[in-house]
Amino acid sequence: MALIAITREMGSLGKDVARQLSDALGVPLMYHEVIDHLADRMRVRKSHVMRLLDGSAGLFERLTADKTSLSIFTADEVVGLALERGGVIRGWGATHLLRVIPHAVCVRVCAPFELRKRRMIERTGSSDENQVADEIRQNDLAHSAIMRRNFAVNWTDSEHYDVVLNTERVNVDACAEEVLQLAMSAQFAETDASRQSLEDLALAWHVRAALRVSPRTRAVRISVSADRGRVMLEGVLGDAAEHAEVSQIAGGVPGVREIDDRLRSADDVRPRFH
Repeated sequence: MALIAITREMGSLGKDVARQLSDALGVPLMYHEVIDHLADRMRVRKSHVMRLLDGSAGLFERLTADKTSLSIFTADEVVGLALERGGVIRGWGATHLLRVIPHAVCVRVCAPFELRKRRMIERTGSSDENQVADEIRQNDLAHSAIMRRNFAVNWTDSEHYDVVLNTERVNVDACAEEVLQLAMSAQFAETDASRQSLEDLALAWHVRAALRVSPRTRAVRISVSADRGRVMLEGVLGDAAEHAEVSQIAGGVPGVREIDDRLRSADDVRPRFH
C-alpha cells in the first residue's frame, strides 16, 4: 500500500502535487479528516484547530490551548490513518512522524517567497500585497514553531525528507511523477517488516493518547514504545499509585498484549541523606 507524507509551504503548490498523487495512485488524500477528528477529541471548533495551526489564533486562544494534547492527538490520528488507509497525508507533521517507516515516502514541496506571494495574490484575488506577505510569513512561523515544539527539528532542512521539490523550476506534473517513481520503487515497497514498524508506531501513540485522555495520568511524561504488542514504559512517576494507574491504562489499550514496565517512582531516584 502506497504511503506518502507531504509538507508544503503556503503558495508552493504542494496541495496540487498531493492531489495529483492521490489521483494517480487511486488512494485517499487525507487532510480534513484529521481536522474533524482533532476538533472532536479536543472539544473545540474545527476553525479553532485551524487557527492554532496556521498562526492566526488570538492571544486568548493561544494561552488556553492545550498544545500537548493537540500534538499527541494529532500524532495518534496521523499514524492511525497511515496504518488503516495508507494513501497521501498532507501536513500535520506526517513527514516527521512517518520518517521511521521504511515504505513511507516523505516529501517537501517548496518555492521562493516572492513566487509564493504572487501565487497567493492570484489565488485570492487580493490587491493588498503586504497583507498576503504577512499571512505567508505568519503561516511559515507557525509551522516552524510547531515542528520545533513537537519534533525538535528545523523543518526546512532537506535531510528530513526523501525528496525536496522546488516548484519554481519543477512543475506540478513533474513533481508528482518524481514522487510516483519513488513510491512505486522496490526501495519503498511495503513489506511485512515495514508494516510491523507502522503497527508498532501506531500502538505506541494509542497508548500515549490514552494516558493523555485519562485525568489520572494526563500530566505524566514518560517514554512509550511498542514491539509486536509488547509495550515498554520508561520514566519517573510521582508515586506508586500513579505508577499503578499508568500501567493499568496502558494495559487496557486495544492491541497491547504485554507491558514491559521500566517505570520508577520519584522515591526510587530521590537522593537519601543519612
